[in-house]
Amino acid sequence: MLTSPSNTSHKTVHLENHTFSLIFQQFENGCSAFISEGTTNSIGSMTVSLATGPVPITTVIIPSKTESLFLKLLAERLSTRMHGIALVSLFVRQGLKPNTAKALMTELMEMVDGV
Repeated sequence: MLTSPSNTSHKTVHLENHTFSLIFQQFENGCSAFISEGTTNSIGSMTVSLATGPVPITTVIIPSKTESLFLKLLAERLSTRMHGIALVSLFVRQGLKPNTAKALMTELMEMVDGV
């Protein structure tokens, strides 16, 4: 049986007839965030950002067909907030509507504040 460390949080969110699983884990030098659509956790497109100076450095690990801007914005926001590295993964079956993307970012930022 796997146990979840205290610096990890999981949340299920229902938005516009879609279910999303959000997992956030905080580390000493950064964080990771996994967002996946559906009832099972999946790894999807992946972006990493490093904020050690005035502007975060961001790179794509696994490219996204539709949500590259959302991934970049989320990774940069998390890395800046954590003052370190942010690894973000997103698995969606179709593209995200702007309101859904905004709601997911809000939900994830609430999780960051709670850890």
